Amino acid sequence: MATIIFYQKSGCATNARQIRSLTAAGHRVIVKDILKEPWCTQELRLFFGHRPVASWFNPSAPRIKSGEVTPDTIDAASALALMLGDPLLIRRPLIDVDGARCAGFDREPVLSLLGRTAQDDLEGCSREGTSMDCPRK
Repeated sequence: MATIIFYQKSGCATNARQIRSLTAAGHRVIVKDILKEPWCTQELRLFFGHRPVASWFNPSAPRIKSGEVTPDTIDAASALALMLGDPLLIRRPLIDVDGARCAGFDREPVLSLLGRTAQDDLEGCSREGTSMDCPRK
């Protein structure tokens, strides 16, 4: 099985479910805190591949929900600068499996690791639609 570096927001219930899913599939998961990682532009950029810039963002981030940050209007360099300054904006989890990287739990290499062709309930925020908010940090 694979060794997965999994960048999460500590305390995120959705990320905890995702980690349990990977572990149950027999993978070794090394968990790191996305908010405490000393990101640099080049390293962070590798997780997004050829995906559209708007998909790099965490739609549940407070600054996106409030409309302060509008991902559809931001270029790649500006997006990375914003994310370096506020890691809550980064779509989670960031996954690294032997150099194959992605942002989010709904694409490769995650789907292959779980033996699926489509993701079910492991991508969306566990607290969405509830009165509970995640701690900001």
